[in-house]
Amino acid sequence: MRHAMQHDLDTLLRTIAADVQPLLGEGGVAEYIPALARVPRAQFGIAVATVGGECVGAGECDTRFSIQSLSKLFALTLALQREGDALWRRVAREPSGTPFNSLVLLERERGIPRNPFVNAGALVVTDVLCSRYLQPGRAVLEFVHRLLGETGVAIDTEVAQSERAHSDRNAAIAHFMRGFDNLHGDVAEVLDAYCAQCAIAMSCRELARAALFLAADGRQPRVGEVLAPLAARRINALMLTCGAYDAAGDFAFRIGLPTKTGVGGGVLAIVPGKLCVCAWAPGLDANGNSIAAAAAIERFAAATGSSIFAAPPGGH
Repeated sequence: MRHAMQHDLDTLLRTIAADVQPLLGEGGVAEYIPALARVPRAQFGIAVATVGGECVGAGECDTRFSIQSLSKLFALTLALQREGDALWRRVAREPSGTPFNSLVLLERERGIPRNPFVNAGALVVTDVLCSRYLQPGRAVLEFVHRLLGETGVAIDTEVAQSERAHSDRNAAIAHFMRGFDNLHGDVAEVLDAYCAQCAIAMSCRELARAALFLAADGRQPRVGEVLAPLAARRINALMLTCGAYDAAGDFAFRIGLPTKTGVGGGVLAIVPGKLCVCAWAPGLDANGNSIAAAAAIERFAAATGSSIFAAPPGGH
């Protein structure tokens, strides 16, 4: 049965990789981070990791790329491990409907970010980690190492330095929240840690494996419990409603799975109880989401019937 499932996934992923090839020339890269502006657009990878231990991929599934906002999943998990539900006093749980780096809502909502996946919310999460770890960016990386059971993944220092040198808007967001007493640490230290975690470089295969605890009610294969089941389900809920910036509603409509995107071109989706799927292509749409990777995840969900809104087998 296992070999049959792997064969089916192999065939499906190769088919999807071929289907999205015409999309690889579309969109633009994240030019506001100079190190990412040089990434060639004509690249695509996809990988699936199952809770049963299978991991298959197609295309450039082993090519590492800057995970950017996908790192917010791992930072949020670490912060929840340390703070528990107290974290939600500082970060809300609502879609923003505004770009990921917007300041518009912060004044009206007195420095409380809408959710942990917009930049403002992620900066508050990083502020929490700064209060808990001497090297918070390194702590996120080491957490990824524990999830994978290996230490090959690293921070791309060129990307981190490039992002940090062009972080004026994030600095403005951080100072604004500090003015409302919702950012407690030194702004420069928070920005250093945030840019470091965003510059972690991983492949589709590594990301799909690292996020398996979100598909397995908080338990990571060969590691054990990472989060309580309810906390893992709540992260999935936030991914569904907030994980694709101000296109989260469109992703829920098209794909029907908890997803998280990043301006490095990665899109990660969770099929609860079953698997994680990660696709990558650098070309982004106007919302900062990968065009080809999103299309690939949409095709995967449709082909496998894995939308969380699908009727269960035998249902009516």
